[in-house]
Amino acid sequence: MIVEQLSLVDFRNYAVADVTLAVGANVFVGRNGQGKTNLAEAIGYFATLGSHRVSQDAPMVRDGADAAIVRMRLAYGERRVLLESQLNRIGSNKARVNGSPVKTSELPRYAQVVLFAPEDLQIVRADPSARRRFADQLLIQRAPRMAGVLGDYDRVLKQRTALLKSARARGIRGDALSTLDVWDDKLVALGTDIIRARLALAADLAGPVAAAYTAIAGEDHRPELEWALSIGGGDPEDDVDAGAGGAGSSDPRAAPSPPAQAAEIQAQFRAALADKRAAELDRGLTLVGPHRDDLLLRVRGLPVKGYASHGESWSVALSLRLASAELLRAQSQLGDPILILDDVFAELDADRRARLAALVEGYEQVVVTAAVEADVPLALRARTVRVVAGTIIAEDELEEGGSDV
Repeated sequence: MIVEQLSLVDFRNYAVADVTLAVGANVFVGRNGQGKTNLAEAIGYFATLGSHRVSQDAPMVRDGADAAIVRMRLAYGERRVLLESQLNRIGSNKARVNGSPVKTSELPRYAQVVLFAPEDLQIVRADPSARRRFADQLLIQRAPRMAGVLGDYDRVLKQRTALLKSARARGIRGDALSTLDVWDDKLVALGTDIIRARLALAADLAGPVAAAYTAIAGEDHRPELEWALSIGGGDPEDDVDAGAGGAGSSDPRAAPSPPAQAAEIQAQFRAALADKRAAELDRGLTLVGPHRDDLLLRVRGLPVKGYASHGESWSVALSLRLASAELLRAQSQLGDPILILDDVFAELDADRRARLAALVEGYEQVVVTAAVEADVPLALRARTVRVVAGTIIAEDELEEGGSDV
């Protein structure tokens, strides 16, 4: 799978932009703030229906515009597909495939992208929401139907939490709140689907993460990952250091071997909701469910967060992305996922730069952004495009005097 053409209208700092990409490595070079990352963001949007920089779509719409248009022509061998997304500042987004209207949630079926960025360090260092977001974006790419499941769960969660807040304000206790049981049923059904998918994902990632970490770091520090589930009795979200217990901890938030069968998860989910009912009414919050879970990451048997060095943290973050690419590559019928390395090489030492380049250069298409071209290993400089203040200039055109693509 490769991107042949990317077209933008009123996206970020681009009024209008068109860029042609090639098979293999494509490098976008320009000073900070010129629009390199915006190109990477636009490509990645089709795969995850979101940005790797912001949680809402509105910031991707150019100042003064009501909507942004992103079009991307993909090639799968001899087959071509044109994807289009209209990001509206207000209201629902719209999507088209080959000119025909489709649900926005259909777009990830056609595009698989793994994006490496400096923000990836937050996966290992930030609060649990960063790790949940990483996992859920990968879930959507592996099984696009999960976009609908996650969206439905968020809507049910908001309704249930609103009911809890209303009950707290009116002084209503649990026995008099029969409508809460209806929302409990929906929360359990959708939440169980998410928990099972996340557990399966962690199991599938374990081997590729370990292999990628050794390849990046040059050493085996025994990287591990497992889910800490709020249905197990603790609350990872309540403690920013939820992973501090380390491997083998007796902390209930790091409960070993969480159940994988739907019936077991549902029973544990319902029991946890019943146990937390009084606390939820007191706080006006839903305290149990996948929105409170955390993906625990360890190296050398210790939590990455709080214990790992800067280099080890980067190795874990890169390993998670490389393992994601390997999973998608193994299961895809569309070809390799598109790899995007957004200003990553500037963050790495020379050894990690060389090792990362060697690991990704075999993919069908790699898109690299960099402020300094020398930061990019020579193996990935097959085609260079300059980006200057929202204008895209091909390398060969620069040599001839410069003109817009």
